[in-house]
Amino acid sequence: MPQPLKPPALRPGDAIRVLSLASPVDGDALKKGCEELQRLGFTPKVDYPSALAHEGFFAGAASARVSALKEALAEHASRAIVCSRGGYGSNYLLDGLSVALTSPKILLGHSDITSLQICLWEKFKWVTLYGPMVASGIAAGAGSAKGYDRDSLLHALTETRNGWHVDLMGEPLVPGSVEGVILGGCLTLVETTLGTPCELDTRGAILVLEDRGMKPYQVDRALMHLKQAGKFKAVAGIILGDFPECDAPAGTESVRDVAHRVLSPLGVPVVWGAAVGHTQRPMLTLPLGVRAHLTASGTASGETQLEILEPACGA
Repeated sequence: MPQPLKPPALRPGDAIRVLSLASPVDGDALKKGCEELQRLGFTPKVDYPSALAHEGFFAGAASARVSALKEALAEHASRAIVCSRGGYGSNYLLDGLSVALTSPKILLGHSDITSLQICLWEKFKWVTLYGPMVASGIAAGAGSAKGYDRDSLLHALTETRNGWHVDLMGEPLVPGSVEGVILGGCLTLVETTLGTPCELDTRGAILVLEDRGMKPYQVDRALMHLKQAGKFKAVAGIILGDFPECDAPAGTESVRDVAHRVLSPLGVPVVWGAAVGHTQRPMLTLPLGVRAHLTASGTASGETQLEILEPACGA
Protein backbone atom coordinates (compact mmCIF):
# COMPACT_ATOMS: atom_id res chain seq x y z
CA MET A 1 0.00 0.00 0.00
CA PRO A 2 1.37 3.48 -0.86
CA GLN A 3 2.68 5.58 2.00
CA PRO A 4 -0.18 7.65 3.46
CA LEU A 5 0.07 11.43 3.45
CA LYS A 6 -0.37 12.75 6.97
CA PRO A 7 -1.40 16.34 7.72
CA PRO A 8 0.49 18.57 10.14
CA ALA A 9 -0.85 18.29 13.69
CA LEU A 10 -2.73 21.03 15.48
CA ARG A 11 -0.95 23.13 18.08
CA PRO A 12 -2.49 25.26 20.85
CA GLY A 13 -4.03 28.39 19.38
CA ASP A 14 -4.03 27.13 15.78
CA ALA A 15 -6.81 28.30 13.50
CA ILE A 16 -9.45 25.84 12.31
CA ARG A 17 -11.52 26.58 9.21
CA VAL A 18 -15.18 25.64 9.75
CA LEU A 19 -16.94 24.72 6.51
CA SER A 20 -20.51 23.76 5.59
CA LEU A 21 -19.97 21.30 2.73
CA ALA A 22 -23.20 19.31 2.74
CA SER A 23 -26.59 20.33 4.20
CA PRO A 24 -27.49 23.64 5.90
CA VAL A 25 -26.43 24.03 9.52
CA ASP A 26 -28.27 25.47 12.51
CA GLY A 27 -26.69 28.76 13.54
CA ASP A 28 -27.06 28.24 17.29
CA ALA A 29 -25.46 24.79 17.15
CA LEU A 30 -22.64 26.19 15.03
CA LYS A 31 -21.99 28.91 17.60
CA LYS A 32 -21.92 26.41 20.48
CA GLY A 33 -19.53 24.16 18.59
CA CYS A 34 -17.15 27.04 17.90
CA GLU A 35 -17.20 27.97 21.58
CA GLU A 36 -16.26 24.38 22.43
CA LEU A 37 -13.38 24.47 19.95
CA GLN A 38 -12.13 27.57 21.75
CA ARG A 39 -12.32 25.74 25.07
CA LEU A 40 -10.13 23.05 23.54
CA GLY A 41 -7.53 25.72 22.82
CA PHE A 42 -8.08 26.31 19.09
CA THR A 43 -9.29 29.30 17.07
CA PRO A 44 -12.32 28.58 14.87
CA LYS A 45 -12.67 30.64 11.69
CA VAL A 46 -16.16 30.73 10.20
CA ASP A 47 -16.96 32.42 6.91
CA TYR A 48 -20.27 34.17 7.44
CA PRO A 49 -22.76 34.23 5.79
CA SER A 50 -21.65 31.37 3.52
CA ALA A 51 -21.37 28.95 6.46
CA LEU A 52 -25.11 29.43 7.06
CA ALA A 53 -26.13 29.30 3.39
CA HIS A 54 -29.33 27.44 2.58
CA GLU A 55 -30.22 26.34 -0.93
CA GLY A 56 -32.76 23.52 -0.93
CA PHE A 57 -31.15 20.69 1.01
CA PHE A 58 -27.65 22.04 0.35
CA ALA A 59 -25.55 24.57 2.26
CA GLY A 60 -25.28 26.71 -0.85
CA ALA A 61 -24.51 26.01 -4.49
CA ALA A 62 -22.04 23.24 -5.28
CA SER A 63 -19.74 25.73 -6.98
CA ALA A 64 -19.59 27.85 -3.82
CA ARG A 65 -18.98 24.86 -1.58
CA VAL A 66 -16.19 23.42 -3.71
CA SER A 67 -14.56 26.85 -3.95
CA ALA A 68 -14.66 27.18 -0.16
CA LEU A 69 -13.12 23.72 0.21
CA LYS A 70 -10.33 24.42 -2.30
CA GLU A 71 -9.53 27.73 -0.65
CA ALA A 72 -9.40 26.15 2.81
CA LEU A 73 -7.19 23.30 1.57
CA ALA A 74 -4.71 25.72 0.01
CA GLU A 75 -4.55 28.49 2.60
CA HIS A 76 -1.80 28.75 5.22
CA ALA A 77 -3.86 30.71 7.75
CA SER A 78 -5.49 27.55 9.14
CA ARG A 79 -4.16 24.08 9.93
CA ALA A 80 -7.41 22.10 9.88
CA ILE A 81 -10.86 21.90 8.33
CA VAL A 82 -13.70 20.82 10.58
CA CYS A 83 -17.06 20.37 8.89
CA SER A 84 -20.10 22.00 10.46
CA ARG A 85 -22.40 19.01 9.81
CA GLY A 86 -23.20 16.27 7.32
CA GLY A 87 -26.59 15.65 5.75
CA TYR A 88 -26.21 15.44 1.99
CA GLY A 89 -24.24 17.06 -0.79
CA SER A 90 -20.54 16.25 -0.38
CA ASN A 91 -20.68 14.06 -3.49
CA TYR A 92 -21.19 17.19 -5.61
CA LEU A 93 -17.69 18.34 -4.65
CA LEU A 94 -15.74 15.29 -5.78
CA ASP A 95 -15.33 16.31 -9.43
CA GLY A 96 -13.69 19.51 -8.23
CA LEU A 97 -10.85 17.55 -6.59
CA SER A 98 -9.14 16.63 -9.84
CA VAL A 99 -5.79 18.37 -9.30
CA ALA A 100 -3.24 16.42 -7.26
CA LEU A 101 -3.26 17.52 -3.63
CA THR A 102 0.18 16.83 -2.21
CA SER A 103 0.05 18.99 0.93
CA PRO A 104 -2.50 17.37 3.24
CA LYS A 105 -4.48 19.24 5.86
CA ILE A 106 -6.59 17.83 8.68
CA LEU A 107 -10.17 17.12 7.58
CA LEU A 108 -12.53 16.14 10.39
CA GLY A 109 -16.09 14.95 9.88
CA HIS A 110 -18.39 11.96 9.54
CA SER A 111 -21.68 10.94 7.93
CA ASP A 112 -21.95 12.54 4.46
CA ILE A 113 -18.34 13.73 4.70
CA THR A 114 -17.42 10.07 4.11
CA SER A 115 -17.62 10.83 0.37
CA LEU A 116 -14.82 13.40 0.64
CA GLN A 117 -12.74 11.27 2.97
CA ILE A 118 -12.83 8.26 0.68
CA CYS A 119 -12.07 10.42 -2.37
CA LEU A 120 -9.05 12.01 -0.66
CA TRP A 121 -7.80 8.56 0.34
CA GLU A 122 -8.31 6.85 -3.01
CA LYS A 123 -6.95 9.72 -5.13
CA PHE A 124 -4.19 11.11 -2.92
CA LYS A 125 -3.79 8.73 0.08
CA TRP A 126 -4.68 11.48 2.54
CA VAL A 127 -5.21 10.50 6.17
CA THR A 128 -8.44 12.08 7.46
CA LEU A 129 -10.33 11.92 10.76
CA TYR A 130 -13.73 10.29 11.22
CA GLY A 131 -15.26 12.03 14.18
CA PRO A 132 -17.46 14.82 15.54
CA MET A 133 -18.37 17.95 13.63
CA VAL A 134 -18.83 21.47 14.93
CA ALA A 135 -22.63 21.45 15.13
CA SER A 136 -22.97 17.67 15.33
CA GLY A 137 -21.02 16.30 18.27
CA ILE A 138 -18.68 19.10 19.31
CA ALA A 139 -21.56 21.45 20.14
CA ALA A 140 -22.97 18.99 22.71
CA GLY A 141 -19.69 18.92 24.64
CA ALA A 142 -17.11 16.40 25.77
CA GLY A 143 -18.45 13.26 27.41
CA SER A 144 -22.09 14.23 26.81
CA ALA A 145 -24.85 12.30 25.10
CA LYS A 146 -24.58 13.02 21.36
CA GLY A 147 -21.31 14.79 22.20
CA TYR A 148 -17.74 13.69 21.66
CA ASP A 149 -14.92 11.75 23.28
CA ARG A 150 -12.25 14.30 24.18
CA ASP A 151 -9.25 11.96 24.47
CA SER A 152 -9.59 10.30 21.07
CA LEU A 153 -10.27 13.66 19.39
CA LEU A 154 -7.20 15.34 20.84
CA HIS A 155 -4.96 12.33 20.19
CA ALA A 156 -6.04 12.34 16.54
CA LEU A 157 -5.57 16.10 16.13
CA THR A 158 -2.32 16.65 18.03
CA GLU A 159 -0.30 13.43 18.43
CA THR A 160 2.80 13.25 16.23
CA ARG A 161 5.06 10.63 17.84
CA ASN A 162 3.01 7.70 19.13
CA GLY A 163 -0.18 5.77 18.64
CA TRP A 164 -2.91 5.38 21.27
CA HIS A 165 -5.60 3.01 22.50
CA VAL A 166 -9.32 3.41 21.89
CA ASP A 167 -12.01 1.54 23.80
CA LEU A 168 -14.63 1.06 21.08
CA MET A 169 -17.34 0.50 23.72
CA GLY A 170 -18.87 -2.23 21.59
CA GLU A 171 -19.19 -5.99 21.83
CA PRO A 172 -17.44 -8.77 19.93
CA LEU A 173 -19.87 -10.08 17.34
CA VAL A 174 -17.13 -12.34 15.98
CA PRO A 175 -14.10 -12.67 18.30
CA GLY A 176 -10.58 -12.29 17.03
CA SER A 177 -7.53 -10.10 16.74
CA VAL A 178 -6.20 -8.53 13.56
CA GLU A 179 -4.07 -5.72 12.16
CA GLY A 180 -5.02 -3.53 9.22
CA VAL A 181 -5.57 0.01 7.94
CA ILE A 182 -8.65 1.80 9.25
CA LEU A 183 -10.96 2.79 6.38
CA GLY A 184 -14.67 3.27 5.76
CA GLY A 185 -17.27 5.50 7.36
CA CYS A 186 -21.00 5.87 6.82
CA LEU A 187 -22.41 2.66 5.30
CA THR A 188 -24.62 4.40 2.74
CA LEU A 189 -21.73 6.53 1.47
CA VAL A 190 -19.26 3.62 1.37
CA GLU A 191 -21.78 1.73 -0.75
CA THR A 192 -22.27 4.64 -3.16
CA THR A 193 -18.57 4.62 -4.08
CA LEU A 194 -19.09 1.33 -5.94
CA GLY A 195 -18.57 1.76 -9.67
CA THR A 196 -17.10 5.26 -9.31
CA PRO A 197 -13.49 6.48 -9.69
CA CYS A 198 -13.37 6.71 -5.88
CA GLU A 199 -14.52 3.16 -5.19
CA LEU A 200 -13.07 2.19 -1.82
CA ASP A 201 -10.37 -0.48 -1.91
CA THR A 202 -11.02 -2.51 1.25
CA ARG A 203 -8.23 -5.05 0.91
CA GLY A 204 -6.42 -5.37 4.23
CA ALA A 205 -8.71 -2.84 5.87
CA ILE A 206 -10.26 -2.69 9.30
CA LEU A 207 -13.51 -1.50 7.78
CA VAL A 208 -15.70 0.94 9.73
CA LEU A 209 -19.39 0.81 8.79
CA GLU A 210 -22.05 2.83 10.60
CA ASP A 211 -25.27 4.70 9.80
CA ARG A 212 -28.61 5.83 11.19
CA GLY A 213 -32.31 5.77 10.29
CA MET A 214 -32.18 2.62 8.17
CA LYS A 215 -34.59 -0.31 8.34
CA PRO A 216 -32.84 -3.60 9.08
CA TYR A 217 -33.63 -4.87 5.60
CA GLN A 218 -31.96 -1.76 4.14
CA VAL A 219 -28.81 -2.50 6.13
CA ASP A 220 -29.05 -6.10 4.91
CA ARG A 221 -29.29 -4.91 1.32
CA ALA A 222 -26.30 -2.58 1.68
CA LEU A 223 -24.14 -5.26 3.32
CA MET A 224 -25.11 -7.80 0.67
CA HIS A 225 -24.29 -5.29 -2.07
CA LEU A 226 -20.82 -4.76 -0.60
CA LYS A 227 -20.38 -8.52 -0.20
CA GLN A 228 -21.43 -9.28 -3.77
CA ALA A 229 -19.13 -6.48 -5.00
CA GLY A 230 -16.22 -8.31 -3.35
CA LYS A 231 -15.59 -5.69 -0.69
CA PHE A 232 -15.43 -8.24 2.14
CA LYS A 233 -13.19 -10.78 0.39
CA ALA A 234 -9.87 -9.52 1.72
CA VAL A 235 -11.04 -7.32 4.56
CA ALA A 236 -9.06 -7.75 7.80
CA GLY A 237 -11.82 -6.92 10.28
CA ILE A 238 -15.02 -4.90 10.64
CA ILE A 239 -16.15 -2.28 13.16
CA LEU A 240 -19.89 -1.56 13.18
CA GLY A 241 -21.60 1.39 14.83
CA ASP A 242 -24.71 1.11 16.98
CA PHE A 243 -27.10 2.12 14.17
CA PRO A 244 -29.53 4.39 16.07
CA GLU A 245 -33.08 4.87 14.81
CA CYS A 246 -32.86 1.54 13.01
CA ASP A 247 -35.35 -0.38 15.14
CA ALA A 248 -36.80 -3.58 13.71
CA PRO A 249 -40.54 -4.14 13.31
CA ALA A 250 -41.90 -6.63 15.83
CA GLY A 251 -40.99 -10.20 15.02
CA THR A 252 -38.27 -9.40 12.50
CA GLU A 253 -34.48 -9.32 12.58
CA SER A 254 -32.63 -6.43 14.19
CA VAL A 255 -29.64 -4.76 12.53
CA ARG A 256 -27.42 -6.70 14.92
CA ASP A 257 -29.06 -9.94 13.77
CA VAL A 258 -28.55 -8.96 10.13
CA ALA A 259 -24.90 -8.09 10.71
CA HIS A 260 -24.24 -11.40 12.44
CA ARG A 261 -25.93 -13.41 9.69
CA VAL A 262 -24.19 -11.64 6.79
CA LEU A 263 -20.75 -11.00 8.29
CA SER A 264 -19.97 -13.88 10.65
CA PRO A 265 -19.31 -16.35 7.77
CA LEU A 266 -16.43 -14.11 6.67
CA GLY A 267 -14.32 -15.47 9.52
CA VAL A 268 -12.81 -12.09 10.45
CA PRO A 269 -13.19 -10.18 13.75
CA VAL A 270 -16.38 -8.11 13.86
CA VAL A 271 -17.25 -5.54 16.54
CA TRP A 272 -20.86 -4.49 17.01
CA GLY A 273 -22.04 -1.24 18.60
CA ALA A 274 -18.90 0.92 18.60
CA ALA A 275 -19.43 4.55 19.59
CA VAL A 276 -18.54 5.91 16.15
CA GLY A 277 -20.33 8.25 13.78
CA HIS A 278 -24.07 8.37 14.36
CA THR A 279 -24.30 7.43 18.02
CA GLN A 280 -26.19 8.61 21.07
CA ARG A 281 -22.98 8.31 23.13
CA PRO A 282 -19.88 10.53 23.14
CA MET A 283 -18.50 10.05 19.61
CA LEU A 284 -15.05 8.57 19.16
CA THR A 285 -12.60 9.98 16.63
CA LEU A 286 -10.88 7.40 14.41
CA PRO A 287 -8.09 8.21 11.95
CA LEU A 288 -8.77 6.86 8.46
CA GLY A 289 -5.71 5.61 6.59
CA VAL A 290 -3.47 4.55 9.49
CA ARG A 291 -2.52 1.11 10.77
CA ALA A 292 -4.28 -0.28 13.81
CA HIS A 293 -4.71 -3.50 15.77
CA LEU A 294 -8.30 -4.58 16.47
CA THR A 295 -9.06 -6.87 19.38
CA ALA A 296 -12.52 -8.36 19.84
CA SER A 297 -12.32 -10.79 22.74
CA GLY A 298 -14.87 -12.67 24.82
CA THR A 299 -18.58 -12.20 24.56
CA ALA A 300 -19.29 -9.12 26.69
CA SER A 301 -19.29 -5.41 26.01
CA GLY A 302 -16.16 -3.47 26.94
CA GLU A 303 -13.90 -6.10 25.39
CA THR A 304 -13.32 -4.36 22.08
CA GLN A 305 -10.12 -2.38 21.73
CA LEU A 306 -8.47 -0.57 18.84
CA GLU A 307 -4.78 0.13 19.19
CA ILE A 308 -3.78 2.91 16.81
CA LEU A 309 -0.24 1.92 15.81
CA GLU A 310 0.95 5.25 14.45
CA PRO A 311 0.05 8.94 14.74
CA ALA A 312 -2.48 10.35 12.31
CA CYS A 313 -0.54 13.61 11.94
CA GLY A 314 3.00 14.72 11.29
CA ALA A 315 4.99 17.39 13.05
